[in-house]
Amino acid sequence: MNQLRINGIYRHYKGDKYIVLDVAIHSETKEELVIYRALYGNNTLYARPKDMFLSEIAPEKLRPGLEQKYRFELQNIESVAH
Repeated sequence: MNQLRINGIYRHYKGDKYIVLDVAIHSETKEELVIYRALYGNNTLYARPKDMFLSEIAPEKLRPGLEQKYRFELQNIESVAH
């Protein structure tokens, strides 16, 4: 099972890395949203439903050589140096 760790560094299955900042609650639907920041480029801030963030990669998106099982996977790096 995939896990969510605040301040954890996650690798997207396409290769980029992100840091999870927090979990927010959608004000109308009460859905949990993961708030995360890109660790590349302009360090864009993103929000994605928690279930989607922790989901397995859809079969149609799998490609040869891809070893990652989940859309985002926690890396062994615990924090980002500032």
